[in-house]
Amino acid sequence: MVFLLVASFPDSLLTFRGALLKALAHRGVGIHVAAPGLGEGTALRKELETLGYQAHDIPLNRVGMNPLADGRTLWHLWRLMRKVSPDTVLAYTIKPVIYGLLAARLAGVGKRFALITGLGYSFQEPRDYSQVRVLLRLLVERLYAFSLRDVSTVFFQNPDDRQLFKERGLLSSDANAIVVNGSGVDISKFSVVPSPAQMSFLLIARLLGDKGVREYAAAARRVRATNPNIAFNLVGWIDDNPDAINKAELDAWIEEGTLSYLGRMTDVRPAIAGSSVYVLPSYREGTPRTVLEAMAMGRPVITTNAPGCRETVQDGLNGYLVAVKSVDELAAAMFNFVNNPERVDSMGQAARDLAVEKYDVRKVNEIMLQEMNI
Repeated sequence: MVFLLVASFPDSLLTFRGALLKALAHRGVGIHVAAPGLGEGTALRKELETLGYQAHDIPLNRVGMNPLADGRTLWHLWRLMRKVSPDTVLAYTIKPVIYGLLAARLAGVGKRFALITGLGYSFQEPRDYSQVRVLLRLLVERLYAFSLRDVSTVFFQNPDDRQLFKERGLLSSDANAIVVNGSGVDISKFSVVPSPAQMSFLLIARLLGDKGVREYAAAARRVRATNPNIAFNLVGWIDDNPDAINKAELDAWIEEGTLSYLGRMTDVRPAIAGSSVYVLPSYREGTPRTVLEAMAMGRPVITTNAPGCRETVQDGLNGYLVAVKSVDELAAAMFNFVNNPERVDSMGQAARDLAVEKYDVRKVNEIMLQEMNI
C-alpha cells in the first residue's frame, strides 16, 4: 500500500503528524510526504528520508490566492500522484485539502481523506466586512465544496467546524464526516514537571491578532500593575498572514516589560516547564496543539469559549474559559491563579488526567487509521 500525506507547512509533518506516520510505517505502508520547502539537501528532507519516508518538494504558497501560483500547485500535485500512484491520500490545512484532493481525484486516487485542522483567516469574522474579504470567503467555500466532493472521509477536530461546513453546504448530505480529538499529544514526551516557584503565564502561537495576542498583552499589563514580579512569557514568530502582529507592537510590549519574548522554539517543553499557567485567548481553532502539550505537562489552561478551544477545558476543573476578545474576563482568570496559587497544581493534575484520557495521540491516530481502513 502507498500512502501520500500532503501538507502546507513542512515542519508540521513530524511535529504534528510524526506519530501517525510512525504508526503507518509499523503497518508496512509505503509512505510519501509532500510539502513546500523539502528540496534536495534540506535538513528536514534528510530526516524524513532517514525515517524511511519519500519526501517531495512542491510549489505551494500558504497564503494568498494567486490563480497562476495555485494552478501550478495543482499541476505539480497531479503530476506527483500520477508518478507515485498512491492508494490513499490524506491532506490537511486549507490549500493541501483543496488542491491536494482535487489533484487526487483527477489522478484517479480511490481513497481520499481530508483533515480540517482549522478554518484559517478567510473564515474569521471580518472586522471591516470589505468586499474583498467577503469574496475571499465565498471563493474558499466553493473550492472546499468542490474538492471535498466524493471524498472517503472528512476528519474535523471539533464539532463546530463540522456543523459550519454542513450549514454552508460544503459537504454533501451523505458525506462521512467525523470528529477526532485534535492531533493528539505524545503523553510520554510531554510529561509532568513541577510548577516553578514563581507564578508565570505563557502563550505559544504564531503572532496573529486572531490568536488573542493583543488581549494577552492587555491582560498582562493589568495583572503586572499590581504584581510586577509575575512574568508573561510569549513564544512564537511574526507570520506573513494578513492578520499578523507587527514588529513595532511586539517591540513595544517587550520594551515596557509587559511580555517576555522567548522567540520561536522548535521544542516548547522548556517554556511550558518554566511557566505556571498556559494561556490561549484564540478566536477560533481546530484543536490547539499547544494547549494539549501544556495539559500533558500538568499545566492548567486559560482559553476562550470558542470552537476548538472550549473542548479542551472543563471550566473550573482544569482551567478557565473566557469570552473571546474579553480582556476583562482574561485578566480575571489570571487573577484567580495569582490569588489562589494552590489551584495551579490541582488544576494542572486535572489537565494531565484529561490529556491522558482524551488526547493521547495513540488513541486519536487509531481512530483515523481504522476509518482509513489501514
